[in-house]
Amino acid sequence: MSTDTCGLGPYRADLVDTYWQWEQDPTLLVGYGRQSPQSLEARTEGMAHQLRGDNIRFTIYDLCSSTPTPAGVATLLPDHSVRTAEYVIMLAPEARGRGLGTTATQLTLDYAFHITNLRMVWLKVLAPNTAGIRAYEKAGFRTVGALREAGYWLGKVCDEVLMDALAKDFTGPSAVHAALTGASGRQLRRAP
Repeated sequence: MSTDTCGLGPYRADLVDTYWQWEQDPTLLVGYGRQSPQSLEARTEGMAHQLRGDNIRFTIYDLCSSTPTPAGVATLLPDHSVRTAEYVIMLAPEARGRGLGTTATQLTLDYAFHITNLRMVWLKVLAPNTAGIRAYEKAGFRTVGALREAGYWLGKVCDEVLMDALAKDFTGPSAVHAALTGASGRQLRRAP
């Protein structure tokens, strides 16, 4: 699935070194609230488990140049019993600030609602991550609450903002529908 600027493809074992390098970026460590980096060996072992798991993972591709370039990972952690999923995204440092995260999130929601048939996707984001919150809002998420003092940002306690997106609020056009019907106009619009 893709737009003119961004695409989603399979999660790839041959990119474990690339994924691992992105995960060591201090900005990402702060954004996820993780306290320590992970070894490449541990990441490689984790990759084998992830490839066998039930979670839905995509490699995000930057399509702005002549060659698609891996730019991040989008993950849905589904709870099939209630048809919902948690959403997690990781962008390479060089991919940030250009709208790729918003577009990748829209494409992932399109997949979640039209292929996986989820009714709701939710996420948590640290409150000081205002750029992330804005990107999620542009993609169609709405703030629904907060977990007070549940996270850390630069060594200080902070809230985790809860956001969700509902299938009924996801407005087209849809890249999934376009692919199935052969329709043109794969450019996604943000949800209201």
